[in-house]
Amino acid sequence: MSKLGLHRYNPVEVEEALKAAPSRRPFPSAEDRKAWEGIKAAVGDEADELIARAEEAAGEPVPILPATLFLEFKRTGRREGYERPWRIRRDNLAVLALAECLEFRGRFLDPILDLAWAICEESSWAFPAHQTELADIRRPVVDLGAAMTALDLAELVHLLGRQLDPLLSRRIRDEVDRRCISPYLARHDFWWLYNISSRDVNNWNAVCNAGVAGAAIYLEEDLARLAEVLAKAARSLDDYMATFDEDGGSSEGPGYWAYGFGYYVVLADLVETRTDGRVDFLEGEFVRDVARFPLRVLLSPGSFVNFSDCDRNFSPPAPLLAYLSRRLEIPELMALARPAGSRGGLTWRLRGLFWRPDPNPPPFVPADHDFFRGLQWMFARYDPSDPDALVLAAKGGHNAEMHNQNDVGAFIVHFRRESVIADPGRGRYTREYFGPKRYEHFVNSSRGHSVPVPNGCEQRTGRDAAAELLEHGTDGRVDRMVLELGAAYPPEADLASLRRTLALHREEPMGWVGLVDEVRFSSRPGTLESPLITFGTAEVKHGSVLLKGERGRLRVTFHPETVAVDVDVVEDVDLADGQTDITRVVFRTRNPVREGAIRLCIEPVGP
Repeated sequence: MSKLGLHRYNPVEVEEALKAAPSRRPFPSAEDRKAWEGIKAAVGDEADELIARAEEAAGEPVPILPATLFLEFKRTGRREGYERPWRIRRDNLAVLALAECLEFRGRFLDPILDLAWAICEESSWAFPAHQTELADIRRPVVDLGAAMTALDLAELVHLLGRQLDPLLSRRIRDEVDRRCISPYLARHDFWWLYNISSRDVNNWNAVCNAGVAGAAIYLEEDLARLAEVLAKAARSLDDYMATFDEDGGSSEGPGYWAYGFGYYVVLADLVETRTDGRVDFLEGEFVRDVARFPLRVLLSPGSFVNFSDCDRNFSPPAPLLAYLSRRLEIPELMALARPAGSRGGLTWRLRGLFWRPDPNPPPFVPADHDFFRGLQWMFARYDPSDPDALVLAAKGGHNAEMHNQNDVGAFIVHFRRESVIADPGRGRYTREYFGPKRYEHFVNSSRGHSVPVPNGCEQRTGRDAAAELLEHGTDGRVDRMVLELGAAYPPEADLASLRRTLALHREEPMGWVGLVDEVRFSSRPGTLESPLITFGTAEVKHGSVLLKGERGRLRVTFHPETVAVDVDVVEDVDLADGQTDITRVVFRTRNPVREGAIRLCIEPVGP
């Protein structure tokens, strides 16, 4: 499949494929005791743990979701108050449903009834952050929450339909159709549905299409109508696949790759099974390139680059990696699939039981060098076979990327399985985080990244605030990327040129990273700063700074005659995983210069 390959499916062809295929689903219903007993035996203790968790969930009251809690986001900007009980409802429903499939004794059916009925009673399945006002039931909002809920409930009906109260099953069908399928067919005003001249899509496109179309595959009995849904999804998903660069890279980073492409794969599997392979969303080399993305952004075992709104401690879902490894014949992905138990709603917990990784896959050794041309992302690994070895990850790009942070020219230096020079990653999501004040948040501003600061100016936002790639390559001795960054800064920076060179030098015994920032001001002498961001500590000595992480240490040397250094600790930065102190080590020109440079040598420090 090319980057624009799915639009060829039209409703007539899809309906013919549906009629010609046996009506199959990828997972057995609970009545198929041979299949579920086989799963129970295969997962071993995990089944016992899931049943034990279901026993706890069965005794818990259904969390309440009053209107005032829904309005908390509008009134205070906080999301957690409503989203936490919203997720508990769905998480508990998932473990109860799967425990019933494993046991088939009926003891979890009443708690399932209470939870599923309560979810059907919710005035909206959307998150308050995506809807803000109380629900207008005449005009449902189809967002991430609504789409994921629709698919969860549809798979509940498939798994336990004969065991559920028939009126619950009918209610679910009616609610999924009213809230998701009918609006999806009738309207084109969902922002996530198509690229238009003023707006691009992102991971929402894949998640929402998968939730609605996936639910329709389970619940829609009119094949002509189902064909309309799938054809529309195919056209829309073309726009999602177009968000990846020519090498399969996503500017959203690996976290949202897992979320968006993960749901894309969920739908692809449902469509392929339902049409007996006649409709295939996973064909072609480009899909394989997208699937390989986590292999190419690996820093060390279990650690991935976290540019943009990606968590520092992100780990790709094992079921997704295991499925892609087998379905697309990419065995290296299996080595990244670390069994950790599935979390969340029914969609991924169910696949966690069936899409299981191999127990002892061969280890994966990444390439010495990886580069994404459209993203301008470079990865240079001193010794890929050594998980503790030095790694440089750097980016160019622009400041209107998906889940953008103002980070043109940012980089990470990873040593001993730790990003000692780090990207802060995702902040805590609030109303202001995605509002007009987004770039006042430390983690989203260029101040929160290891990028230059000319004349005290931070980077500006927008597509034209972009890096120009001047040079990139590797000759076996040095991996280098040279970027012109001047366009990323406002006019008051007075820049004629701001050139950044990042290089990994493959010199024994452990290599080193070189950073050179060369500035030329337009009209008068100015100042230049080259900060480094770390979660560790910084010890300043004459001509050097020792950066100390939990495991790794880096020595940064500079020319003290022309460059001074300051250390600034930014306290209580509001990150996704809690408030954290972040240290900025700021190298600066001692005096204003018309033309000048800051040169840093970043070396790993042994034990």
